[in-house]
Amino acid sequence: MRIARLISSLFLSFAVASLAIPVPSRAQVAVGISVRIGPPVLPVYVQPICPEPGYIWVPGYWAYGPDGYFWVPGTWVFPPEVGLLWTPGYWDWDDGFYIWHDGFWGTEVGFYGGVDYGFGYPGTGFFGGYWQGGAYYYNRSVTNVDVAIVRNTYNTTVVNNNTTVNRVSFHGGPGGATARPTSQELQTSNERHVAMTSVQTQHQETARTDRALLASVNHGRPDVAASPRPGEFHGRAPLTKSTEPNPNPGKNNRDEMNRPDTNDRPPSLRPSETAPGNPKLEQKQQKEVEKLRQQQDTERQKMESQHNQERQSMEQGRTDQRRQDELQRRQQQQAEQMQRKHDQQSQKLQERQQKEQQREQQKPQKPPKGEKP
Repeated sequence: MRIARLISSLFLSFAVASLAIPVPSRAQVAVGISVRIGPPVLPVYVQPICPEPGYIWVPGYWAYGPDGYFWVPGTWVFPPEVGLLWTPGYWDWDDGFYIWHDGFWGTEVGFYGGVDYGFGYPGTGFFGGYWQGGAYYYNRSVTNVDVAIVRNTYNTTVVNNNTTVNRVSFHGGPGGATARPTSQELQTSNERHVAMTSVQTQHQETARTDRALLASVNHGRPDVAASPRPGEFHGRAPLTKSTEPNPNPGKNNRDEMNRPDTNDRPPSLRPSETAPGNPKLEQKQQKEVEKLRQQQDTERQKMESQHNQERQSMEQGRTDQRRQDELQRRQQQQAEQMQRKHDQQSQKLQERQQKEQQREQQKPQKPPKGEKP
């Protein structure tokens, strides 16, 4: 009888442990790891400002390690080559297992499971920016850029056809995203891909060793959900120096990246250029841009602090999952509303400055001293 009980106890322990330990499967060999427990929902966070021209946003995601799921903060990184875009990785439900599909770099953004990562990745396609003439243009309606630093910008509203805010982090299965790859995405899957860069790999490894990023510790709400550069967690030094050169061949300095080919761009989307020969106007407009940026940064920091306090208060009160989900949806809506507000403010400032520049250009030129008009 004791032996039977011992065998039953061992069998039960093995069954429980198998729910959290990666289980080999046929799909695992071809794709990546697979686990029985699905990842948490995507946390709500504000995108850090783009450090400088050439960086591309890589959204955060839930990865899996020896201690379970851990959050890899979203961050800005340099692509391995000019012209490449990032396709995020995603979890896919398959016959009781959640299987990870690695992200990759390619000339087109492929299928990423219909997961709404935000910031230009609404679940299908990519609307955060595009390459032209060796320079990368940023869609300011979905990415956080400072026009004083990044001048290759445009504004295109991204409409999400989903009527409900969905922060699900996996595809397929009960409650998962239901998107199916388009013909273009299927074609993209057969084209040349470039794996994540060494900086991205180090970024993920740094996150794996940070216990505060474990889902079992933060309950799906990491304190550091995004970072301006890879490896910048909790004020730590980045994995790469702030003066890291762009590894891309071709145009790899700020002056070159800010000199786009605008022949086929609508006038409303072209970068603003201050009228030559008027340093006072240029200095005035630069101060206006800096003042607006500081104001917006202060508002974002205030909102982040408020959101953190709300989440901590809810955790201490041990609120049920439904109310936690409602809080996440409300915070996400507030973050999106603030982003739209800031975009409108920046757009109005840019339009006003462009009018000032046009008036300056229309003024009659004064003849040099000593010459009659």
